[in-house]
Amino acid sequence: MEMTTSLTYLAWTSALCIVLWLPYVLERIISRGLIPVLRYEESDVEPAGWAQRCHRAHLNLLENLPPFAALVLIANLTNVGVAGAAAVFFWARVAHAIVHIAGMPYLRTAAFFVSWAAMFSVFFSVI
Repeated sequence: MEMTTSLTYLAWTSALCIVLWLPYVLERIISRGLIPVLRYEESDVEPAGWAQRCHRAHLNLLENLPPFAALVLIANLTNVGVAGAAAVFFWARVAHAIVHIAGMPYLRTAAFFVSWAAMFSVFFSVI
C-alpha cells in the first residue's frame, strides 16, 4: 500500500496522541517528585489545571483516534481520496489540544466539532 496523504495525517495524529500525555506526567513529577509518582503514592496535591486539561485532551484523542484510523484505512483500501478531511481532522485535533490545555472552553468545543465533522466526512466518503 502506498503512503498516501491521508495515511500521513493518520501517522501525525498518532504522533500527537503519543506525546500528548507527556506534559501531564512531567507536571506530576515536578510537583510531587519522581519517586512518589513512580510508586503511585497517594497525595492530596491536585495536578495543575492545565495539566488536568492536558490529560483530558489526551483521553479525548484516545477515544477518537481508533474510528478515525479505521476510516482512513478503509478509504485507502478502497482507493477513496480523503486527504482533505484527514488534514482537517489532524489540524482540528492540534487546535483542540492547544485550546483545551489553555482552558478555552468554547474554542475547545468548536475544534472538537470540526474534527468530528471531518471524521464523518471520511465516513460518508467510504460508504
